[in-house]
Order: sequence, then structure tokens, then C-alpha cells
Amino acid sequence: MARANLVKLAVLGVTIAGLAGCSSPPPPKPPAAAPAPVEPKPTPGGSYKVGNPYQIDGVWYYPRVDYSYNETGIASWYGPGFHTKVTANGEAYNENELTAAHQTLPMPSLVRVTNLENGRSIVVRINDRGPFVSGRIIDMSRRGAQLLGFDQQGTAKVRVEVLAEESRAIAAAAMNAASQVAGVSPDGGPVPQAAPRPSVTVESTPLAPPAGTKAAPGSAIPPKVAQATPAPARTIAAPTSLAGTTTDDGRFLPAPVVEQRAVPAKPGKIYIQAGAFASYDNANKLRAKLSSIAPTNLSNAMVNGTQYFRVRVGPFDQVERADQVLAQVLQAGTSEAKIIVD
Repeated sequence: MARANLVKLAVLGVTIAGLAGCSSPPPPKPPAAAPAPVEPKPTPGGSYKVGNPYQIDGVWYYPRVDYSYNETGIASWYGPGFHTKVTANGEAYNENELTAAHQTLPMPSLVRVTNLENGRSIVVRINDRGPFVSGRIIDMSRRGAQLLGFDQQGTAKVRVEVLAEESRAIAAAAMNAASQVAGVSPDGGPVPQAAPRPSVTVESTPLAPPAGTKAAPGSAIPPKVAQATPAPARTIAAPTSLAGTTTDDGRFLPAPVVEQRAVPAKPGKIYIQAGAFASYDNANKLRAKLSSIAPTNLSNAMVNGTQYFRVRVGPFDQVERADQVLAQVLQAGTSEAKIIVD
């Protein structure tokens, strides 16, 4: 009898344990995997944008509309690492198109870039921000650098000039396209219909190398162009329209702009312009301060009827040397210093 009771108690204990096990909470579920980051989708044709002041590596940049922009300096180029990435105005960067990055000009703008070392000149569309390296004024696409003949060396002395009328036209077209998407014109009235635009014939064949030079294997442009007798200016290919088109759904698609000219080369010399002053004494003080870094001089310039005294360091034969001295000048507290070609 006692043995039977012990067996019943054992069975009861197992049953209770089993019920307790059934009532215990289930193990926690593993945390759900974080969703993969969504890459921003590029906007076909991009959008018009000037932008607010911004800071990169401690340097402030102030975008603004400037249809009188005409500067000399050093150009660089960017390509493979940024190909298909979204640009600052929202379109997809294509290293094989004629575009460029600028620190402050409106997007889109059209600029003529002339390589002062070989006389080549092309028109490109600004659609990105940069370059953010001291001493550079424009970052060309890979194709632009090829056509200007400096893709192998990486940098070139250039002049960058805004095409005012054409830039106003594509800015208006871009803003009009945005208004059509919103269903209202910029002034609040009816949306104007975009006029039909002529087709654009694009020819992007590079200039033939001067006599006595050979192109590198697999390259359309020789890495270095020997100096030749300057040829008169001539146009190789020019677009019939610079303003682009507006699609049926209101998107602005800029026209491919290819204007390649051969103009007399004017290499110029590389200087660091540290400042310009209406006061001779202020200019001379800065000249004395920087003279311990490298040879520094003063030069006169008339701007809108006012005489200015420019403080320039140099000249330099190599971009690398100018970069080194520019870094020293900036460290000396001359934050407005920049590389120019004159």
C-alpha cells in the first residue's frame, strides 16, 4: 500500500512538472535585422540649386549667383569612385559626360574651361559641389579632363568663365520644370508650355595631337602635348541649343554640351594671391609677413575705378610646390589666399 502511494506521488510530481514546463514563457525572438539603408534615387536631369553656405573641413563656402565669374587657377578631375553617385543637385554623376563640380556657382550653370597650357577649351555643365582641396577651382569629369588633355597628369592651369546668357537659360528651364511638376508657375500663374527645342548634334572627338606627338596606347588624347605654334581660334563642335529639354512629365533634361575649341596657349605662371587691399600700408604689412615663406611682391590693379594692391607669393613652376606654399600661407592666418594663374 505504501509502495502504491509512492508510485502515485511520483507520477503526480512528473505531471505537475510537465504542466509547469508548458506554462513557462517561450524564449525571446531574435531581434529583427535592421533594414538595409536606402540609397537616394537620382533625379533625372537634376534640379536648379544655389544652396546655403556650408562648411567642409573647417572652410566655409558661400554659393551665389555670379554670371560675371571669370577666374584662373588649377583644375582637377574626379571619376571612377563617384560614377553613378548622386550629385549635389540630385542627378546621377556620369564620368563620361561633360560636367564639373564647383564650390559656389549655381547648378546648373554652363562654363567654358580653357586649359592654358595647351589652348584646349570646352563647355561643361556645373552639377556638383567641389573640389574641396585648397588651391583647386574646378573638378572636371573624367571625359572633360580627357578632352582638355590633363587626365594623365591630374591637374592643369585653367581659366573658368561663366556663359551668362546660356546659364540664365538653363536656370530658367530648370525652375520652370520644377514649377510644372508642382502645377504652378514661379509667379503663381498658369504653367507656361515649354517651346520645342532643336535637336543637338554632339561630337566629342578629341583634337588631333600636334605633329611629333604620339598618343598613349588605348588613350584618345596624348598624356602630354608638346608645345606647337599657336593656331587661330576655331570651333570643332558646337551645340545648336544649350538650354536642354523638358519632358512630358515636367522633368528638365539638360542638353549635352560639347564645344571644343583650339585657342592659342597661354600657360601663365602660378601665384598665390594672398589678398588685395585699397591701402598700400596694409598690403605691404602682409607682404612683409609672408616674405619669410617664399618670394612675395605687390602689384597694382584697377577694379571699378579703384586702385588695389595685390599681395602675391611666387611665381611657381610646379603645382605641387604651389600647394605646399599655399598650405603655409593659410597656416599663417591668411584664410582668403588662393592659387591663380597669370
